[in-house]
Parts: sequence; structure tokens; C-alpha cells
Amino acid sequence: MKIEPKVYQGEKVCYTLRSAVESDAKSLAKVRLEIDGETEYLDRVQGEGYIDEQGFKDLITRDTELDHHLFLVADVSGKVVGFSRCESSNLKRTIHKVEFGIGILKEYWGNGIGKNMIKESIRWVDSIDLKKMTLSVLETNNKAIELYKNLGFEIEGRLKKDKRLSDGKYYDTILMARFASQSIINEGNNKK
Repeated sequence: MKIEPKVYQGEKVCYTLRSAVESDAKSLAKVRLEIDGETEYLDRVQGEGYIDEQGFKDLITRDTELDHHLFLVADVSGKVVGFSRCESSNLKRTIHKVEFGIGILKEYWGNGIGKNMIKESIRWVDSIDLKKMTLSVLETNNKAIELYKNLGFEIEGRLKKDKRLSDGKYYDTILMARFASQSIINEGNNKK
């Protein structure tokens, strides 16, 4: 699925949120690899589960063709600095929901990119009448958890000792969801 591009002014940069296109594939492979090495908030250690240019081309093609998939990129002057995906199953019992994931280069944090990617994804989810949007977040990622709550997500559960980080300790993964019965988010930070 595709959305119309939208331009935003962040704290330090102007950026466009748009649907991923095949020509983004090479940049996405590099950006994902870099993001994986910047924090321990994501599932992968840098280099694990590597997706090459062709792999991203395949993902973009599939996500563009399927009604219940959305692949967005954040573009700063022609440079991809982040991405998000919503992916649904084609199984009849779970086709009513999508799983959301996001990654943004640390250098671009603080510009509202993540918040606006989530808002665009929520608008898209609501526009195609999906009933549930899910995500998972590491328990130590407090800023993300608060942002998700402010955008209408609630905590559904906790996977205890789910991730082992570089300090050798185990951490929980928080499972969150936003349901269609909640009204669409406004332009501010608060739930309606």
C-alpha cells in the first residue's frame, strides 16, 4: 500500500515521510545495519538478520502490492534516515491486525520523525478499517513506551527475561497495542 508524501519540519531538519520505493533499497540496507548498531533497543545485534539491497527490493514490492502492508521511509534531502513497517498476516484469524516496527538513525532523533511515522501509520490503519495495531518494545526504552501510550497504545503484556543485552542481564519485552475503537490521534501528544 502507498500513502501520499508529507513534509514535516523537525527541530533541526526538514523531512518527508513517504512510501518506500525500489530505489530506496540500497540505502535501507545501510541504514538498517547502522541503526542496529546504535542502541540495544532492537532485536538484532549489528549484522544479524542482514537484509541486502535485493531483500529490501522484494520487501518494498510486496508491501506496495499488499493492501494490509505499509512501508514508510523518512527522507532528509534525498537521504533515507529511518523507516517503519506495518505488516499483516494473510491468515483469516489474524488479518484484522498489523504489527508495527520502526527504526531511525540516532543522529535524527528529536525531530518528531518517529512520532509522525507512528501517526501516519495509525491514520493508514484506521483508513483501511483494521482493528488492531501491535508492537513490541524493550522495557528500558522509556521514551518510546511513553510516546506509544500518548498515541493511544496500551500495554497488553510482558515477555519476561526476553532479551539478553551486552551487560549480560536479561530484560523484558513490553507488548503494546492500539485498538480501532480508540479515536484517531490528534496533532498533539495526548490521547483523545
